[in-house]
Amino acid sequence: MALLAKSPQPLRGTRVLSLALNLPGPAALLRCRQMGATCVKLEPPAGDPMGLYNKVAYDTLHKGVRISVADLKTAAGQKILHRELAKADVLLTSFRPSALTKLGLDWKALHKQYPALSQVAIVGAPGAAAEEPGHDLTYLASNDLVTGLDLPATLFADMGGSLMASEAVLQAVLHQRSKGKGIFLEVALSSAAAWLALPRAWGLTRAGGAVGGGHAGYRVYPCQDGRVAVAALEPHFAAALCAVAGLALGDMKAMFAPATHTALASWFAHQTRQSLDKLAQEKDLPLQTLPPV
Repeated sequence: MALLAKSPQPLRGTRVLSLALNLPGPAALLRCRQMGATCVKLEPPAGDPMGLYNKVAYDTLHKGVRISVADLKTAAGQKILHRELAKADVLLTSFRPSALTKLGLDWKALHKQYPALSQVAIVGAPGAAAEEPGHDLTYLASNDLVTGLDLPATLFADMGGSLMASEAVLQAVLHQRSKGKGIFLEVALSSAAAWLALPRAWGLTRAGGAVGGGHAGYRVYPCQDGRVAVAALEPHFAAALCAVAGLALGDMKAMFAPATHTALASWFAHQTRQSLDKLAQEKDLPLQTLPPV
């Protein structure tokens, strides 16, 4: 997957200074760089933990980012920090509020010293809960997005939060350009999880919901040599799927009937991945074949 596809450069001429470690902050910085920002990052002497447990991810996230080392708990590190702050348009952080205060980076002090600077603060949860420990998994769990004993397929809260953080950088730059001064914006990973959980809260993805297994055209079925993810949700796709499977479809209510589920499951069980891929091309069907579990 190309992470650096050509895109508009709304942040060209903007300098983003990041102190954020692990995944959400660096992923947000990657998005800012894709939008044309000049990106600088200060890391502690021990480095970013991401560089230790997944070098490939670290290298991808930081390509094109100028990285310097600074121990912010020392006078020398503070000197490096303030030298960079004086040149930055946006500061990106991922510390707890109390840690920011200890480092002299609480918004009141920062805004007084650098009135044109904006800050985007990534936290775990909003308000007082920002001081509580947590991680992607706990934020997903608190929003009913951990539904069994298996871990989620990806880090949804972290990556969703990174998009919200890069969006906040854009908001900050627009504010600076219109008002001539910086702004403080907080992005909570738990809020990102809550945003991603809305379809579930609405009932769309719960068991029996339209995209929760209730619609026979929107499911994962076993096939002869693997699996197939079918997304024939719209009426014309559902009708086309039933036609190739030899099923008579009276109306869309039939797609929720147990008999339709059973008939499609039986039909898919006799198809190979190759035959299904060919059908998808010939009949314009939204499906993706997968290897066996």
